Amino acid sequence: MIAKQIKEIQLPVGFTVRPAQMTDLETAVAMFNATAVAQVGREEFTVEDIGSEWKSEHFHLDTATRVVFSPDGELVGYVEVWDTRALPVSPWVWARVHPQFEGMGIGTFILKWAEQRCREVFTRVPEEARIAMRCGTISTYQPALDLLSGYGMDPTRSFWTMRIDMEDEPETAVLPAGLRFATLAERNDLREVMRATIEAFQDHWGFVTAPEDDEMRHWQEWTGSDHLFDPTLWFMVLDGDEVAGVSLCRINSYEDPEMAWVNSLGVRRPWRRQGLALAMLQYSFGELYRRGKRAVGLGVDADSLTGATRLYEKAGMHVIRQFVNYEKELRPGVDLATRTLED
Repeated sequence: MIAKQIKEIQLPVGFTVRPAQMTDLETAVAMFNATAVAQVGREEFTVEDIGSEWKSEHFHLDTATRVVFSPDGELVGYVEVWDTRALPVSPWVWARVHPQFEGMGIGTFILKWAEQRCREVFTRVPEEARIAMRCGTISTYQPALDLLSGYGMDPTRSFWTMRIDMEDEPETAVLPAGLRFATLAERNDLREVMRATIEAFQDHWGFVTAPEDDEMRHWQEWTGSDHLFDPTLWFMVLDGDEVAGVSLCRINSYEDPEMAWVNSLGVRRPWRRQGLALAMLQYSFGELYRRGKRAVGLGVDADSLTGATRLYEKAGMHVIRQFVNYEKELRPGVDLATRTLED
């Protein structure tokens, strides 16, 4: 039935579709940047970052992507589906349509393809589990909001990009007695950082428990494929030999080379309510400032279950962008993702 529905939605006459190939990389990035200029006023994508994703070991261009071409051969549409987790109950869809070709049905066509592709995860998760296709867009770009709503997707969550601009060196971070800062470069143990981060994020909306070996595979792939990964910028707080919290930073954000980025900031439950998160954030700001960065950003759930937004505001950060998460339920069932702190 789904395959029949897919066939009923056609591209405009003369337009073609096929899986992406590595030879499309530069052309695709140029198209992504054209959409970024239309949406936020500047380019945000690089060949290095997109190329790293395309080369990920468990992401296969032939099965996970589609590109759409106009009759004259211009790349005008792109979609990818990420379902590489051991329990892909919320496969993620990322898509772009060239702004000059919006309103022609290309967005609907690639979302339909993505839905069909997402439904392939049904056999990989417990039959009682709920499965939902997810994607999103910035809150200020009406064409994308209209496309997702018109496709039958529902807004479920908002996320903020927050930023701090540092004219002067940040104040010195102070830890409770007995705790100290360290880096992954000093500890050289990716697994312990992964474990601490997962434990810290188990209270976050959308968290799904996965086998440790599967998580480790993703972390190794993440750190191994990021050309800007720097273990000296992966900070942690140690209590004796235990990792109490982490602040995993990148010298450049993925969208703005002038701004550093905090990938993850989290404190394990036994060490919460002691000011560790604020201290780690201040410490990160200071280290990044000393490396020449004058702005630092991060992403946060606008309705954070752990009160993260208040913490970031206290640290001097402000919201610069809102991202709206949409989903479409593909199969009802038991929700395996975290919804509240009591789950």
